[in-house]
Amino acid sequence: MTLSTHDTPAPAIPPAPTPDVAPATVAPATVAPATVAPATSDGERTSPWAGLVAPAEGGQWPRPVPVRTVEEERLHRKRKLAAAYRLFAKLGIAEGLAGHISARDPELTDHFWVNRLGLDFGRIKVSNLLLVDDKGEIVEGKPPLNRAAFTIHSQIHAARPDVVGAAHTHALYGRALAAIGEPLHPISQDSLAFYEDHVIFDEYNGVVLDEEEGRKIAAALGPHKLAILRNHGLLTVGTSVEAAAYWYIAAERAARTQLVAAAAGTLRLLDHEIASATASQARGDEGARWSFEALYEIIVEEQPDLLD
Repeated sequence: MTLSTHDTPAPAIPPAPTPDVAPATVAPATVAPATVAPATSDGERTSPWAGLVAPAEGGQWPRPVPVRTVEEERLHRKRKLAAAYRLFAKLGIAEGLAGHISARDPELTDHFWVNRLGLDFGRIKVSNLLLVDDKGEIVEGKPPLNRAAFTIHSQIHAARPDVVGAAHTHALYGRALAAIGEPLHPISQDSLAFYEDHVIFDEYNGVVLDEEEGRKIAAALGPHKLAILRNHGLLTVGTSVEAAAYWYIAAERAARTQLVAAAAGTLRLLDHEIASATASQARGDEGARWSFEALYEIIVEEQPDLLD
């Protein structure tokens, strides 16, 4: 996760090495109990830029991700979550009141933050997010809660301790791809971010109101970052709210590209060797997190009330 100019500032951190030199990661000997270190995916742990942030806040790039207190981390996640809803509204990837994006709480890790049912994505802000426990009870915030949000996200967060954020909406192109039950094929550099890292949940049993159905989706997702829910839509996850939200945006765009290309002619698939090698370069969540951060700066400038 990244710290933007809109986040609570953390203590100063020594600058990272210049980009043309692989950075050496120096971890503190101990971490105070009241701090939260940013989560990393397997791809990030093998990246030379693991644990670094993008330049959205200005100054030297790249720089280390700060370690935040629990309170700072909670606020950080809630701000990114509210911004994700606003961005989805701006990009037209919401459908009425359907859909939800969640953020695991950094302290109560079996709780998550999610939108209040009845508010358009374009009206979500930090103060009207709900904190929900593992039983579906609202711990903080004003009802109502979308029951489908609980049944899907509670099971995703329970099954995947690495997941901080999860996103699911009924966006047009992802929904169309889900309707024909096709995977994202390796047809472009951008779509390769999902190569061998997504699944199709090949059944539909109505609105997901039963926890068992949520468990089925979580089991089908497995260790991957994208699930195409047949006749339903897309679901993405990430080790940060930023990554989960951006992976959704990227998957929706990849679905659009594939549908447009297929309508125009025969798809030309990249061979496995090239696709696999390229995918490995985009496997971790840090690139998605940085991409979200660039959008975050724009949406906060345009709609600063989301931070209220």
